[in-house]
Amino acid sequence: MAATDRSRTRVRHWLALLVVGCFAGTAGASVLPEERIDVLYHSYDGGGVKIDGPSVLVRKSIGESVSVSGKYYVDTVSGASIDVEAAGVDVNSAASPYAEERTEYNAGIDYLNDRTLISAGYATSQENDYDAETVSFGITQTFFGDLTTVSLTTSYGDDVIGRNDRPDFEEHLERRRYGLTLTQILRTDLIAAFSYEAVIDEGFLNNAYRQVRYRDSSSARGYSYQPEVYPNTRNSDAFGLRAIYHLPNRRSALRVEYRYFQDNWAIEAHTGELRYTHSHDDNWLFELKLRHYDQTGADFYSDLYDFRDAQNYLARDKEMGPFSSNTIGLGATYNLPRFAIPGFERSSINLYWDHIRFDYEDFRDVRVSPDEYAAGEEPLYQFDANVIRFYLSFWF
Repeated sequence: MAATDRSRTRVRHWLALLVVGCFAGTAGASVLPEERIDVLYHSYDGGGVKIDGPSVLVRKSIGESVSVSGKYYVDTVSGASIDVEAAGVDVNSAASPYAEERTEYNAGIDYLNDRTLISAGYATSQENDYDAETVSFGITQTFFGDLTTVSLTTSYGDDVIGRNDRPDFEEHLERRRYGLTLTQILRTDLIAAFSYEAVIDEGFLNNAYRQVRYRDSSSARGYSYQPEVYPNTRNSDAFGLRAIYHLPNRRSALRVEYRYFQDNWAIEAHTGELRYTHSHDDNWLFELKLRHYDQTGADFYSDLYDFRDAQNYLARDKEMGPFSSNTIGLGATYNLPRFAIPGFERSSINLYWDHIRFDYEDFRDVRVSPDEYAAGEEPLYQFDANVIRFYLSFWF
């Protein structure tokens, strides 16, 4: 049963960003990506949901101007989260466990011409009730002796949404993204970057299974369910600032980041992050991360509506309501001695762990007994999650 598609999609997207972050560098100049292989295992466990699986990334240069890459990514989802109850299934009696797998393939090419780097990519993923395809294009240009870097990116996605219980159900979603990043080397020990991203989504934006609840005096629990209804367009803008400062000891660095998000559904979000990295004996790199996220809710969101069809648009996805999260993360990288692994110039072992606390301001835990709590007075929902990323990197 796929009653938690939208929440899992949010978690998967967020987890994918962490995976990309594992493999990404911080250089601003237009250069070809390094030739390397990364083999990763990722795991998310929280809120009754577990997502884990492998990922493999390979980058290879062809001559001095072209680099190609390919990535294979799998995540397996299992659990019986509170979101199943949000779809109108009684988890107290049925437990409603589910399991499914998503497989993603990525291919990319980079072309370097003097100080200009042109990139193109294609990604496709499949699961039992959701297929997605994305094409992307980017161009990066350096100026002023490589002190300034400007990057422009765009992507287009076409998703097909189905339902396991209705073979005739098929909806479509188009996703467009446009990004601008300006990176500036201010001093030998200080780099700053500004980023902007615009997103336009059109089509079927809600969950195919999710239900919202409304007050119903004829029901023993005080409420009943009906399908959620979303607008068919969503536009959003996000602005980010980042600075990386190498401390005077030259072995440590601070990274400070702030991101502001807003959309036409009245959601506003603020993200602040601080990272401290420290190298030891040229072989070890340690990281400490603190992150805070806070958002308002969509203007059509409600945990409990007063009556059926209370308004044109209806949502009870907890990620559409007001909530906050706090993250503490620890990481370590060990660089093996050069040529320690035959066939590779260098290699590293990497382990990162994040602990996240989610607090929802207007989403009730309806798994409690209706004899203890009246509708709308149930305890607010909160949970902890752990994310693990373990990967091996090989340069050749």
